[in-house]
Amino acid sequence: MHPPARLAWTIWGLGALLYLFAFYQRVAPAVMTDQLMADFAIGGAALGNLSAFYFYAYVLMQVPTGVMADRWGPRRVLAGGAGVDALGSLLFAFAPDFGWAGFGRLLVGASVAVAFVSTLKLASHWFPPQKYALASGMALFMGVVGGVMAGVPLRMLVESFGWRMVMGSAGFFAALLCIAIWLFVRDDPSERGYACHHHGGGRTHRHPPILAGIFQVLSYRNIWLLMLMPIGFSGAVLTFAGLWGVPWLRQVHGLDPKAAAAVTSTLLVAWALGGPLLGSWSQRIGRRKPLYLISGIVATAGWFAVIFLAPPLWLMVVLLAITGFASGNIIIGFAWAKESLPLRLTGTASGVVNMGPLMGGMLLQPGVGWMLDRGWGGQLAGGARLYDAATWQTSFSLMFIAVVIALVLVPFVRETHCQQTL
Repeated sequence: MHPPARLAWTIWGLGALLYLFAFYQRVAPAVMTDQLMADFAIGGAALGNLSAFYFYAYVLMQVPTGVMADRWGPRRVLAGGAGVDALGSLLFAFAPDFGWAGFGRLLVGASVAVAFVSTLKLASHWFPPQKYALASGMALFMGVVGGVMAGVPLRMLVESFGWRMVMGSAGFFAALLCIAIWLFVRDDPSERGYACHHHGGGRTHRHPPILAGIFQVLSYRNIWLLMLMPIGFSGAVLTFAGLWGVPWLRQVHGLDPKAAAAVTSTLLVAWALGGPLLGSWSQRIGRRKPLYLISGIVATAGWFAVIFLAPPLWLMVVLLAITGFASGNIIIGFAWAKESLPLRLTGTASGVVNMGPLMGGMLLQPGVGWMLDRGWGGQLAGGARLYDAATWQTSFSLMFIAVVIALVLVPFVRETHCQQTL
């Protein structure tokens, strides 16, 4: 007898809750750019790096996370990640200078890096195969809910209590989540007396040596391509909504902080909706490539219009929503990657593929900041740098180039027809 849906979604939900929190911390700097620039006396490039410290650690942890999830089980990995996150959150919140703040962001990124891959690992055991794409999409949805919480609600809290106090409270939440995961999450339904959905049931598989397993995963061309494509599609979303969209909307379009945060949240909400829907649609038609390619074309056209055509504000919001929805094709990519190699390598493969979106943020956030500083005319407001419209457009062109490269790679991925490689 397989586990009841309510229990499966509860177990999965605790892992997804850590991913929600991870996403909240990922995009939180977007509504605190002025305060961070002023408190630490930094410019755009340094701010981009401060935010990207999260991504540096997150990316480096993806392959080890996949290996750990395969070998030690997601319960231990998730609980440990939440515990370290509590520490990093408190360190960032009360950092006396840029160096300590960067180290805190580094710890946060390294610790929450376990969330998405471990949640996917739980999904492969607790849900039937045909539900995997839906569970993956819902995990992204949970993450983006965290991103939306880091928009207008976080901005209001920061204005009321200050960014340090608000971010410090995140550390206490992470500690509570660590305890809940350890007490309630189980790696496999067999630990609760149910049958497992995973191929081979709850039996322990013999794993190859760690390096051999990594090299085995990297021997599949699909994995390489499915890792590289989200650098553009998802990286652009994380760069815009996670850091630079709010100051761009304020400085170029004259929006107040709350309205700017609401616009970037629209992009994230659409991204969250696009993930599970695109994943389910690809499952329904029995193919991965056509929908990934079509959504990639739509995302590319959307970014071109937003960055280079200067549409009116109402149209830009519509375009961002469409672009965000199409960029949810990342979920097709995770299901596609899972089907491209044997199930025993799922955790490692998910870790490798999940490097892509975060590499996008890691490269593009500081890259855009560096370009902004190159075009800076010396204007300041409250200790924060101001940039003109032409400098913003030139800087955002980096995002567009990354999206175009991602689109060019899609035709080279081998179609799996939604069938699992054994």
